[in-house]
Amino acid sequence: MPSAPLPRAVFAMDPVHLPRLFPAPLLERLHRAADIDPAVVVRDVADPAVAPALSGAEVLVTGWGCPRLDADVLAAAPRLRAVLHAAGSVRSLVGEALWRRGVIVSSAVTGNAVPVAEYTLAMILLAGKDVFTHRERYRSTHTLPTPAETAATGNLGRRVGVVAASRVGRRLLELLRPHDFEVLLYDPYVDAAEAGALGARLVGLDDLLRHSDIVTLHAPDVPETHHLLDRARLALIRDGGVLINTSRGALVEHGALTDELVSGRLQAILDVTDPEPLPADSPLHTLPNVFLTPHVAGSLGNELERLGRVVVEELERLASGHPLSHEVRRADLSRLA
Repeated sequence: MPSAPLPRAVFAMDPVHLPRLFPAPLLERLHRAADIDPAVVVRDVADPAVAPALSGAEVLVTGWGCPRLDADVLAAAPRLRAVLHAAGSVRSLVGEALWRRGVIVSSAVTGNAVPVAEYTLAMILLAGKDVFTHRERYRSTHTLPTPAETAATGNLGRRVGVVAASRVGRRLLELLRPHDFEVLLYDPYVDAAEAGALGARLVGLDDLLRHSDIVTLHAPDVPETHHLLDRARLALIRDGGVLINTSRGALVEHGALTDELVSGRLQAILDVTDPEPLPADSPLHTLPNVFLTPHVAGSLGNELERLGRVVVEELERLASGHPLSHEVRRADLSRLA
């Protein structure tokens, strides 16, 4: 009995990402699961050169640089039935017309959550050891710290507040388990029993801010979370507390955060800011109590292969008639990044 024909797939992204997302072994698996030509990469739906490929495409393998998937894409790809996104959020990628047609959408956000959670764990551990303060002191004094200067240092019993049990938040909660932390969790979609199963104690947001030594943000950037930490809520964080943001800068009221940091009352580890990048004259670039990184917590370099692997596995499931493991549904978008 002849085997079923492979689904026809087309790449839609900036082609610069293809070699790292799909190195040779993954590309071979991709070819076994779909009829796809890596020489054809869609950047512009209106480009006549990609019209023949799009007209027969059943699957789009998308990534950073993909055009928005709206009615024009549906018109160019009338057979489209699935979008497999080799990156995280699909919020700005998928237009309403795609949902209305019933196209299945999958995302590699679970794969992207791994390096973000790893980065956050590393920063929590470093912050608990007060590494950034000791680094600045050592630079200026060239002497070892005194017992008085290390009295508040250490991770034993440190209280960590995790804002949102998102995919990143859940992965972080797993990584925190082997350590001697007390973990608090705020998430309006999680109950106390689920929080306990995740290794945390469920509390309200204000209580989390009041009682945590380190606060780390993992909520999506949606209207409900815009300036979730405003001036009043930032004021709830204890003196000397640490704020870590690897989610989106818009979750924090930037002016209020800047005032808190300039005053020296709080410390911050910021991989994302609002705006991004910060203006060259922002005081956050030079404050000793601020550790800035240029949006590097997510997948970079060899970590991109993990995203490609998620997509290949999804395509293999699709080709064999099995349900996808990482499907994104329209109703989920209010809770996802």
